[in-house]
Amino acid sequence: MGLKKVFVSGCFDMLHSGHVRFLEEAASYGDLHIGLGSDRTVFELKGRAPVNTQAERKYILEALRHVKSCQINSGSGILDFLAELDRVAPDILAVNEDGNTPAKAELCRQRGIQYVVLKRTPHANLPARSTTSLRKECRIPYRLDLAGGWLDQPFVSQLVSGAVLTISLEPIIEFNERSGMASSSRRRAIELWQTDLPDGDWEKQAKILFAFENPPGTKIFAGSQDAIGIVYPGLNRLDYTGDYWPKKITSQQDDEMLQWLEAHLHLVPLGPRVGDYDVFKGRDIVAPKVAALAAAADACWHAILKKDSQDFGRRMRESFEAQVALFPRMSSPAIEKMVQQYAPQALGWKLSGAGGGGYLVLVSEKPVAGTLKLIIRRKNTISLL
Repeated sequence: MGLKKVFVSGCFDMLHSGHVRFLEEAASYGDLHIGLGSDRTVFELKGRAPVNTQAERKYILEALRHVKSCQINSGSGILDFLAELDRVAPDILAVNEDGNTPAKAELCRQRGIQYVVLKRTPHANLPARSTTSLRKECRIPYRLDLAGGWLDQPFVSQLVSGAVLTISLEPIIEFNERSGMASSSRRRAIELWQTDLPDGDWEKQAKILFAFENPPGTKIFAGSQDAIGIVYPGLNRLDYTGDYWPKKITSQQDDEMLQWLEAHLHLVPLGPRVGDYDVFKGRDIVAPKVAALAAAADACWHAILKKDSQDFGRRMRESFEAQVALFPRMSSPAIEKMVQQYAPQALGWKLSGAGGGGYLVLVSEKPVAGTLKLIIRRKNTISLL
């Protein structure tokens, strides 16, 4: 009997020792076949062109002794490799930890393919490497909203005032575009400041970024929670009273609290929202539903301050349910199925940003297999660890 066939998929841009180690480990299971993300797919997922073209990347990968074959994926998005997977008909699909998604696991279950998740372990004494760390180092943070999302839009908070809770995230993960992590606002911040946020007044910086992203003539405003969530470190409460800018910003920088949050938050990659996704379709913006969102966000804030994990999970879940009541297209049957899959392991959950895809955010007191961990940016300290 011949060797098993192993399939891996990825972009493999700026090939480094971490890539080679992953391919080496995957090849230990059998003959290794690669589905390579196209230039178009890289741009769709990351909002930037790859450093090396698909032809260059294919040539380099095919030259490695561990690789049996390499073909450019014909699809798009997280599962851009479906046609190539069926063509190879592998016994095993191997992914690394940050490429692990429920959609890939389900795909393997349906096709009877063994699903293997490999840890990012450097070879021997070599340093850990990632494409993000090898690119020109950019320390501009991302933003994750924990509760109250949509209250930064005047057409919502004009009905009932309320707070949005955000945390600023170290860029140790290159989050996908259209995934609710304020990646578009982050790109504007990079245009303004290149690799680092400037020193100085946080509110002034956030207002500059907000104005830059929403120039005169803008019809659909990016909410100010994105700019504030990027610029302000730590955990922040933004109280909105019907305007684009919050009436009050309360910033929490207590390291013990931030460590507690980091220990309780877990992200499940779901894949980006589709390009024609319209969250506004079917919206039902009425005062009682807005009041429910505001009440849940306020309760979530106090649960975090008390470091009450049970209440934190419950209030985050209530905030998400209130968001879906206002904007039903934030969720879908596929997302509801994913929530039910993780619900037994979690105290609470929500979708990042405006939903429709992105990341499922879980609150749990225990580690959740296959999830990504976060590092919250502290005051005046940004490091790629």
